[in-house]
Amino acid sequence: MTRRPLRCCGATAALSVALLLSSCTSGGSGAAGSGGVGDPLFPALGNGGYQVRHYGLDLDYDVKKQRLAATAEITAEAKQDLRSFQLDLQGLQVSGVQVDGKDAAFTRKGHKLTVLPADGLKKGADFRTTVDYGGTPEEMTDPDGSTEGWVRTADGAFVAGEPAGSMTWFPGNNHPDDKATYDFTITVPKRYTAVANGELRSEKISKGKATFVWHNSQPMATYLATATIGKFDVHTSRTSDGLPLYVAVDPAEAAASRKPLERLPEILKWESGLFGRYPFSSAGAIVDDTPKKIDWEALETQTKPIYAGAPKTVTVVHEMAHQWFGDSVTPKTWRDTWLNEGFATYAEWLWEEHEGGKTPQQQFDALYKDDEDNERWAFPPGDPGKAQNVTGTPVYERGAMVLQQLRKAVGDKTFFKILKEWPAKYRYSNADSKEFIAFCQERTDEDLTDLFDDWLYGKGKPEWEY
Repeated sequence: MTRRPLRCCGATAALSVALLLSSCTSGGSGAAGSGGVGDPLFPALGNGGYQVRHYGLDLDYDVKKQRLAATAEITAEAKQDLRSFQLDLQGLQVSGVQVDGKDAAFTRKGHKLTVLPADGLKKGADFRTTVDYGGTPEEMTDPDGSTEGWVRTADGAFVAGEPAGSMTWFPGNNHPDDKATYDFTITVPKRYTAVANGELRSEKISKGKATFVWHNSQPMATYLATATIGKFDVHTSRTSDGLPLYVAVDPAEAAASRKPLERLPEILKWESGLFGRYPFSSAGAIVDDTPKKIDWEALETQTKPIYAGAPKTVTVVHEMAHQWFGDSVTPKTWRDTWLNEGFATYAEWLWEEHEGGKTPQQQFDALYKDDEDNERWAFPPGDPGKAQNVTGTPVYERGAMVLQQLRKAVGDKTFFKILKEWPAKYRYSNADSKEFIAFCQERTDEDLTDLFDDWLYGKGKPEWEY
């Protein structure tokens, strides 16, 4: 994600911070899947007892009435014997739930949908849950004051999910550690376009409506899913090595977006040289004309970053770096977000050097010498402490500074091997800071303990001599 300086946002029909930060569990133990997986920053997000394999989302959105009619088919594996389990769904009305074709009882409390199957689920069994639901999707206000979820625009909806907004439009296991494949069938009025992750399989017009079918075959965390709807200029092409590109741009942002997006193939080639093979089967971008309350620039939605207005070239560099760091290799918990943002910020630094600007060391030096911004040292990037810090300045800037110190410690040859080997080892899976530290230590004889203790976990501004 790329943040702008935060502005205060007015109250909306939003999920309260208290719900995000409190835990919620189904009664009983052992056979009742828990609500909340114990995330250190967002303990109420996610659910225990099962692992999702696939989401099939069928969405019909009436743009004029701002109403959604939807069915979610969720294929999962039971990780324990279950008499009940929970899904995250904020707002919206549930009209029916089935498990393996049989009607299931369900209850609602906060953003938890508790499902009680007609038959108990055995550990190791695959099961299919179908949820029929609908209503007016809500946007959310995050703990840091920014807006996400299903955000209405002048011509549709801007749909972004970090960290929790996916549950405003589909039920799921809403935590980064549960990744799955996706199919989207999105029906909208015929003059509108619906853009989702992965590749467009078909587009059909019937009875005044357009239906777009998208398939995302590589595992994806819920926060990276989108189903953005609007009147877009759509351009399809391929890179020189055959990777399909799908770019959808709101006409109001088209002129300002043209030059940065023209460099997308070049950026992909350059980043592939640094980080290894591009991890997905397509790429692209969604540029929307968003409400003023959207106080961030972009989000790394998988395969197609979503931009809240015409992007800068360096923002495209940042969001495409996330395809490796954040999307393919996803953090195990929200505390590990620096593994996303530190790498993407460092990619910006490398790009600036590539374009003839400052070197990463010069970037580091400028930030270290800057005594005006104490926010940079407000908390350690490896331990943000509070949910509202998950996208704070230290996660980005000091996260990148950790990498520059690592580069100095291990040398360029080892460092650039790490940039390729880390996303290769954990491709399509999850990893945390401890695993990254161990990964780096295995590749050098230098003792990295003090480096990570000071720069990743140390409080305040680390002491450092030029």
